[in-house]
Amino acid sequence: MSGRLGTAARDAARRVDAATPDHRDRAVDALRALAVLGVVLGHWLVTALVADGSTLRTASPLQHLPWLAPLSWAFQTLAVFFLVGGHVATRGYASARARGIPYHHWLRGRTARLFKPVVAVLVLWTVVAAALLLSGAEYATVRTLVKLALSPLWFLLVFAALTAATPLLARLHPLWPLAVVLHVDLLRFGFGAPDGIAWLNLVAGWLVPYTLGAAWTRGELERRRTGWTLLLSGTAATAGLVAWAGYPASMVGVPGTGVSNLNPPTLAAVTFGLAQCGLALLLRDRLRTAMRRPVAWAAVALVNLSAMTVFLWHQTALMATTATALPAGRLPGLHTVPDGLGWVAARLLWLPVFALALTVCGVAFRSWERGGGGLRRGPSRVVRAHRPATEDVRHV
Repeated sequence: MSGRLGTAARDAARRVDAATPDHRDRAVDALRALAVLGVVLGHWLVTALVADGSTLRTASPLQHLPWLAPLSWAFQTLAVFFLVGGHVATRGYASARARGIPYHHWLRGRTARLFKPVVAVLVLWTVVAAALLLSGAEYATVRTLVKLALSPLWFLLVFAALTAATPLLARLHPLWPLAVVLHVDLLRFGFGAPDGIAWLNLVAGWLVPYTLGAAWTRGELERRRTGWTLLLSGTAATAGLVAWAGYPASMVGVPGTGVSNLNPPTLAAVTFGLAQCGLALLLRDRLRTAMRRPVAWAAVALVNLSAMTVFLWHQTALMATTATALPAGRLPGLHTVPDGLGWVAARLLWLPVFALALTVCGVAFRSWERGGGGLRRGPSRVVRAHRPATEDVRHV
């Protein structure tokens, strides 16, 4: 039985490989898939829901085990999202202009692919929140759950804003938004400016990798020396900021801390993102080689085709698993306080269960990503061959 399933899977992988246009840069899809999986695994590993009396609150092992903070660096992959997003958007816009497609038509198509799947998330959590409040659940608990479920939406709003501004950003040098981040942090931490000024970095911080993606489109990032420069300088700057400037070592948010590197982005988060972008650029050739294997490419194609579903529903999958298992008592790694390595080990064992719950969400809501809520299924954006490569790319 397993042999037949394996043969069928390999045959399906070969069909996906054969249906992929030869001119497609598979490294772009591989980087996107790695970024999606990094975010999902990061959230699943550092997010815990624990009871504080009658209230449910979020907690993180990084609160109790701060020496694990360097491990968070492997899963904070948002800069790669924006690098790939900037590359794909500027390339797609150039292609649209060359074919005479008006800007508003191009933008409508891209934003529709971003926001149509959001409808299902908003509807479900509106119903869930109302049901919990009517059943007598604590407001603080409902707020915690809804905030966790909808937390991925901030990314989509920022990404949509940058996408809309693509014609203006196509030639913007990354040093300009980097200078904004530097000055905002200098005013905030060095001169005591109000913390509200930090929200300027919500756009400026992610503009840095986005405009690097535009530079990739212009062919300015092809030399390996560029990748090494970004990787080494970004790593050195981040290490210096953490060691001597007082920035948090964790590149993800930690409940209860005064300063988060991510919300909004700090200079340390941006320099860390530069290092990530440099590593991504250095990996392109190896990823292109690896993606010649049909099974590897089929796996990457599957992640890309489900990218929005995975991104929007992974927190819901975590919470659904946590709630479903409550009748069994306080289970280690799921309901207990994340205050030791035992919790971390137990949480690793829960990851396949979260993945199964996410698969259920994917089956239930995949049509929203494909067709905006109907049962109609169009051709795959990853493997279809009748569009130019610049418009083939499925983005998050």
